[in-house]
Order: sequence, then structure tokens, then C-alpha cells
Amino acid sequence: MPAELDLVRRLVAADQGLAVVATTRPDGTVHASLVNAGVLDDPGTGRPCVGFVARGDARKLSYLRRAGRAAVVFRSGWEWVSVEGPVRIVGPDDDEAPDALAALLRDIFTAAGGTHDDWDTYDRVMAEERRTAVLVDPARITSNG
Repeated sequence: MPAELDLVRRLVAADQGLAVVATTRPDGTVHASLVNAGVLDDPGTGRPCVGFVARGDARKLSYLRRAGRAAVVFRSGWEWVSVEGPVRIVGPDDDEAPDALAALLRDIFTAAGGTHDDWDTYDRVMAEERRTAVLVDPARITSNG
């Protein structure tokens, strides 16, 4: 899968990490939203994954917790790649040490192409908004490339 993740990395860089994440609602319909996402190593497994950050009160978190899976689609022009698989959710309600969570949120932000001049402020805002990391294990990768 390294070659497919290289395509993901290239498309992340091409469009500022913008991606559509999809999961299912309890009634089986599809819930989709736009996020910033990137490729990083899952600190729990050490394996590459796709990560994004969600607000603690985002509806998608409850759907992801229930469904346990997500698809994340990156694109640039007509080129696209979809990464689908089980999710691991790491947030303030998930028994994660605050320092470890802050570092993970930073890692996801930078993997998605973000930069920041004041990490202390970033960490404070992320904590206030109860931001949560979502890590997608790349069980299936499809693309038109």
C-alpha cells in the first residue's frame, strides 16, 4: 500500500489536505462532510493511516463511533483516491492523555499541510473545542490513477 499512500500524499499537497469523509448514519444513509486530512503514522500501531480532526460536538463523531468505518476521498483536478477502513477515535472522551492528544492533533494538522505560528494558542483552542482525532486504517484504497 505504500504506492497508494504516496498518491494520497501528493493529492494532500495539491489541494491543502481537503478531503470528503463519508460514513453511515444509524438509518444506513450516507453522511459526508469536508475535512482537512493527511497521512501520518498511527501512534498506537506505528502503521501509516489517514487522519483528520473533528470538533468534539460534531455529529460525524457519533456516526463514526457507531459505524466504526469511514471513507476519505482526496482529489486534485480529475485525479482522485479513496481510503476506506476502520477508524480509531482519539479525543478528550477517549482516555487519551492531554499531552499525547495535543501532539496527535498537531501531527494531523501538519500532515494535512497546516502550519501555525503559536502552538500554545492552537493547543488551547483545540482543547476548548474538544477536538478529536480520527485515524482511518487504509484497508482499501481505490483511485482513478
